[in-house]
Amino acid sequence: MHQNNQPVEWVKRFAGIVPEYGPVLDLACGGGRHGRFLMELGHPVTFVDRNVTGLGDIAGLDEAVIVEADLETGSSWPQQLVQTKFAGIVVVNYLHRPHFPMIVESLTAGGVLIYQTFAQGNEKYGQPSNPDFLLRENELMEYFGKDLDVVEFEQGFFQEPKPAVIQKICACKNY
Repeated sequence: MHQNNQPVEWVKRFAGIVPEYGPVLDLACGGGRHGRFLMELGHPVTFVDRNVTGLGDIAGLDEAVIVEADLETGSSWPQQLVQTKFAGIVVVNYLHRPHFPMIVESLTAGGVLIYQTFAQGNEKYGQPSNPDFLLRENELMEYFGKDLDVVEFEQGFFQEPKPAVIQKICACKNY
């Protein structure tokens, strides 16, 4: 996890292909570093997390919607988002496979998914180490590549921001 408030390079790299001024979902946002970055680029952002205390400084801004929701119980996908479509969805350092179908469903035509999280092998370097929270080899590509056009996919060991085994995908919904 980043120790600062800067977005990860993967998000910065692909933020420019999110349709201009389109609404973005920052799923399991934590302190919102990725959504904040996308707001600076002109996007209205919906921030979703079970703990939104780190978002108090942006509460009330017109371009920020804050949804406090436990993403892993009940229906799991926040009820407030069921009918909402996004031009971009950002997920970093979070994995809950039951969300995968709703991530695809929630993208608009032309919408962009930017996803980065830990993969098998990361247990050698730290948390998470539970296999339930680690992607299997090629898992993001195999799932999202069925319904989305993959812009880029990477997986493997990365030294920065800390040693970890990570998978990353950027993909577009072109229908």
